[in-house]
Amino acid sequence: MKKLFLMVAALVITAAAHAQIETPVRWSYAAKKISATEAVVYLKATIQKDWHIYSQNVKEGGPSKTVFTFKPSKDYAPVGKTVEPKPISKYEDVFKMNVGYFEKEVVFSQKIKIKSPKASAVTGKLEFMVCNNVKCLPPDEVEFSIPLAK
Repeated sequence: MKKLFLMVAALVITAAAHAQIETPVRWSYAAKKISATEAVVYLKATIQKDWHIYSQNVKEGGPSKTVFTFKPSKDYAPVGKTVEPKPISKYEDVFKMNVGYFEKEVVFSQKIKIKSPKASAVTGKLEFMVCNNVKCLPPDEVEFSIPLAK
């Protein structure tokens, strides 16, 4: 009985080791100073083939939209809304509406007002949902810290 239990346990551990967590989106970041008091931060999603993430402008009742939240700071402040390129728009039966999304890669940008020479990085979090034509993964949340070039 003990041998059978150990064999089953070994099989479960082996199967778990082979199971992979799907991460079809990789995020990268950059910043560019425009002047002594302004910068633009870039948040780039690189998306694996056959997957997509959704626009920031998805209507109520649709999939989870991409959301950027910048941590409040006395050193900097976001100016306006985060900008995105024009998304692909497609009617999705599941949601009974047209939905905007991005494939392959997308770069979002956010203008930043620098309020202090001590400002060294812009921090916050982003939330997004990724889907393919078979399934959607649960919404994910990623924290970021984007260094401001001196």
